[in-house]
Amino acid sequence: MDVKPKVNGDLKDDEDNRRPAAIDGPTNPMVTPLLTDLYQFTMAYAYWKAGKHNERAVFDLYFRRNPFGGEYTVFAGLEECIRFIANFKFSKEEIAFVRESLSPTCEDGFFDYLEGIDCSDVEVYAITEGSVVFPKVPLMRVEGPVAVVQLLETPYVNLINYASLVTTNAARHRFVAGKSKVLLEFGLRRAQGPDGGIGASKYCYMGGFDATSNCAAGRLFGIPLRGTHSHAFVSSFMGTDEIIQKSLRSHDGSSVCQDFVSVVHTWLSKLKRLSILKGVFGETNQSELAAFISYALAFPDNFLALVDTYDVMRSGIPNFCAVALALNDMGYKARGIRLDSGDLAYLSCETRKFFQTVEKEFGVPDFGKTGITASNDLNEETLDALNKQGHEVDAFGIGTNLVTCYAQAALGCVFKLVEINNQPRIKLSEDVSKVSIPCKKRSFRLYGKEGYPLLDIMSGENERPPKVGERILCRHPFNESKRAYVVPQRVEELMKCYWPGNTDEKREELPTLKQNRERCISQLEQMRPDHMRRLNPTPYKVSVTAKLYDFIHFLWLNEAPVGELQ
Repeated sequence: MDVKPKVNGDLKDDEDNRRPAAIDGPTNPMVTPLLTDLYQFTMAYAYWKAGKHNERAVFDLYFRRNPFGGEYTVFAGLEECIRFIANFKFSKEEIAFVRESLSPTCEDGFFDYLEGIDCSDVEVYAITEGSVVFPKVPLMRVEGPVAVVQLLETPYVNLINYASLVTTNAARHRFVAGKSKVLLEFGLRRAQGPDGGIGASKYCYMGGFDATSNCAAGRLFGIPLRGTHSHAFVSSFMGTDEIIQKSLRSHDGSSVCQDFVSVVHTWLSKLKRLSILKGVFGETNQSELAAFISYALAFPDNFLALVDTYDVMRSGIPNFCAVALALNDMGYKARGIRLDSGDLAYLSCETRKFFQTVEKEFGVPDFGKTGITASNDLNEETLDALNKQGHEVDAFGIGTNLVTCYAQAALGCVFKLVEINNQPRIKLSEDVSKVSIPCKKRSFRLYGKEGYPLLDIMSGENERPPKVGERILCRHPFNESKRAYVVPQRVEELMKCYWPGNTDEKREELPTLKQNRERCISQLEQMRPDHMRRLNPTPYKVSVTAKLYDFIHFLWLNEAPVGELQ
């Protein structure tokens, strides 16, 4: 390969900044230019027919209200948007389908136009994925030829809406559970189809969960996998007579126990003879014991048992302990148990006492700290209730309410035109919350003396940005009486360029999923506690500069028709 000399610096680096290297397509192959609403094509044709299709337009993607009754949202889905735009191109088959779907009066030239378009002249500016975000502040600003950008609306809203919603849901569960608990996403079987299951696993991990049961997501995204067995496995056994292969090699490989089943039975007898446990259990379920032994023989270094198939305290826990103690003899340490029904607070506390008794009576180090995992239709409310009751659960497996976002179906992202041909545009409504904030904008987060964010503020693109130590008037976009002076101790600009189009802007590299997860956790830790609480959180302030405020209301009055009374 020939090496080109540098001229006035490294021209190749400049070219790389303007023309990003190849980026993989969207994770879901169904995300194509056809993943859009029909009216995007009808508008694109009308733009083309009117000769407006190449007019430069600016759209903002944002949401109007925080979900789940809270006061924050976590932004997610940006990577998939960039993957989509980087590979945006109509195939001949797709164009043929669009032709069939539109009116037969549409001219052939439009379909020739579709065949030639890509997103090389589109610019995307966005807040970093994994960031805490708030209503009205643009998550993304998309600039480019109006017909092309219009075709991006539906897929972009689709890719951001659920991703941000489920990431926020995961973050809220993490906040309630606390930092010390392990959170496992178990929602694949209850998710809205394969794409819902894959997306949920990815974005729950970003929102602070530690692992997933979803093998496909583990392979695609490198998310840690967790899982053991179900009730079906336990009830499939009839007794220990079914166990044919009974030997187990010790953890260090130095010896072999030829009859592991007998060792388990010996430990179960020792547990029964403990005076402190008399009255707790008698004869345990032998089919359950056979299942536990079989699983331990298969996975001696990762033994975690589901203990509620028959009776937790009278069978499941004693059977588990007998197997765990036999494993301990061979140098293995059992991982723990899972509770999937019943009074989780009470059962976890009783289980912990049982483990601590075993440790004390038999001198097994740290047996009292053996892990306890709980599942069974958990959600924010049940986690909060468990915290108030007191419990001994170390890990929570959460599925249905997490991945389906049962408490709220959609985030409600919108994609609004705010400028065309350098002319600001506004969308009016009798519902003030639906009035858009016009023009190309910059947005900043202002921090106070204690290090917490005070508010987000939007300004016109050409306004002087806020400066540390300089007082700035911050105004509510629509409420004249809500305003405050702020002297920021730190100023963070929120939007960065993730797709530069044909400009000289440097393209931000897309963070990895792990980096997005770390950012999410870090950002949530920076928030003031009263903004984060579950009940009656303090609203976070979103404001505009005085100059932008005046312009919004000038344009509003200019565009709103004047009524006439007779």
